[in-house]
Order: sequence, then structure tokens, then C-alpha cells
Amino acid sequence: MIDPLRYPIGDFVRQDAYTSAERQVIVARLAALPASLSAAISGLSHADFESPYRPGGWTVRQLVHHVADSHANAMIRLKLALTETNPTIKPYDQDAWAELGDVQDVSPLVSIAILAGIHERMSAVIQHMREEDFARGLVHPDSGPMSVDQLLALYAWHGDHHVAQVRALRMRAK
Repeated sequence: MIDPLRYPIGDFVRQDAYTSAERQVIVARLAALPASLSAAISGLSHADFESPYRPGGWTVRQLVHHVADSHANAMIRLKLALTETNPTIKPYDQDAWAELGDVQDVSPLVSIAILAGIHERMSAVIQHMREEDFARGLVHPDSGPMSVDQLLALYAWHGDHHVAQVRALRMRAK
């Protein structure tokens, strides 16, 4: 049973392949993420940013910074997959990153700006990809081999997942 507070849109389900139409939706979701996350946090107070999005979860501040960190890694992983043959990517301890000083001291709006830049560049990379590039592979030491298509779908889900967490928090606060 999936915890709806932790996974308000459900768990990520990796498909073996994606159609061109599915890929267009994924790419649009990725492009929309910075504006969606910005809208989700719009008007939040300092206290709201310091509130966990669920009991035992990260604060909204940590969550926003996490999305920027995660999607910066996504951009690097995408570029590695497009320029190397089946690269093994480096995982990172997201919980440890969420405790670092930048997360504590820097406004979440900085991470929204970072995310906007990352997604603008990622969109440009994707627009210049050939059909066969979406099948290129990479290997995550924990989750195994995946295609670029699967990587993009994962990060589209990831962004939507965290936006939904913030929106759910706002709904509960009403």
C-alpha cells in the first residue's frame, strides 16, 4: 500500500518503451516543472517553508532544494548517456544533501531559478536529439540499466511528484 502523503501521484512505473506521443507529454511535463513548482510555493510564508510536507518528511524548503539538486543530476546523467556508451552514473545521498548549509540558508527561490535554467538547457538538448538517442543507455548502480526515455520519464514523474506534495500540504492547511 502506497502512502498517499508520501506518493500523492503514486509510485513511478517504468515502461519498457515510450511512443513518440508519450515522449511529447513527458518532455512537456519536464519543461513545465519550474513554473509548476514556482506556482505551488507561491505565497508560502517562512513558517510554511520550514514545515514538513508530511509527518517525518522533509520541509518544503528541503524539498524545493532537493528538486533542483536532483534535476541538476538528471541533466548531467542525460548528457553522459548521450556522450558515452552505457555510462554508470554516480548516485548521491539525497538525505545528506538536504541537511547541508545551502539548503538551510538559501532561499528556495534560488533553487527555482536554478531549476528553470536546468530545464531550459535540458529542453534544448532534448530538442536536438535524434530518435535513436532516446534508446541510449545508462546504468544506475541501485536501479540498474535504463534508457534515456526511461530517465526522462522518471524525472518528469519526480517533478510532478514533488509539486503534488506541496499542493497536498497547501490543501491540508486550508
